[in-house]
Formats: sequence, C-alpha cells, structure tokens
Amino acid sequence: MNHKIEISAGGIVFKRLNNQLLSINNCIWLITRHSQHKGWGFPKGLIGDKDSSEKIEDAALREVEEEGGVKAKIILKKPVVVKYKYRFEEYLVYKTVYYFLMEYISGNPKNHDWEMMDAKFASEEEVKKTLTYKSDQDAFEKILELYKGKK
Repeated sequence: MNHKIEISAGGIVFKRLNNQLLSINNCIWLITRHSQHKGWGFPKGLIGDKDSSEKIEDAALREVEEEGGVKAKIILKKPVVVKYKYRFEEYLVYKTVYYFLMEYISGNPKNHDWEMMDAKFASEEEVKKTLTYKSDQDAFEKILELYKGKK
C-alpha cells in the first residue's frame, strides 16, 4: 500500500453569547459536517494547497472561512496538534492537524463552501455528543483546557 503524508490547519472557533468575557458557559462552538464522509468535525484543510508559501496560521483562518463560513481571529498562537491515519483509495494517509483556538468575528456558518454539507454553532455539550472522530474529540478537550486556562 502506498503512503501519503498530509499536514492541515484549522480552527476550533467559539462565539460569545451575551458578550461574556471568556466565560466557558456562555459560548458556542463552530462545527462542520463534511460532504464526502458525512462526519462532524472542525473546519480544517491542507496547508499550502492554494499557495505553497502559505503560513500555518493563514491556512487555519482561510479554512475556517471557507468551510465554516465565518471570519475568526486566533486567540492562542500555540495550536493543539492531533495525528491520525486513514485509508483513501490506494493510500494510507498519515495526517497531522494543527488546530488553533479562535474567536468568531463575523459571518454566517450557512455560507460554507461545497466541501461541507452543514456548518453550525453548538453548545459545548452538543459538540461533545456530535463530533464523529476521536481525534476531534481529543482536540476539543485540549482546547477546552487551554480556553479555561485563559480566563
């Protein structure tokens, strides 16, 4: 079997409710549902797939806007890193994803691109119940720890 390495960046985006200052209980989180495999996760994509000199942070922000339909800003410069592997056609793909904690600025998740069949904001509890893959569940737990530590 052929092997392939993919490196992606994305965002785990929160939106404050009632303008509460970083209150973990008063925010919702952006999740996306992929058109191809139908799984729920966070917006992410390949770094440099459109511009080979693209920086990791720029790729993460671009993917959030494309797949999640929203503009966001990076809150923590150090990303949460997840690694997993999957089969695609004749390849075994080794994937590394750099997720940045981001805060919503503007936009509507319904304005996502064709790669996603749905994008929406959900409560922490709903996100935990909805995420399809363990790698995303683990990333969300790590982000929550970082988020809580930022208060």
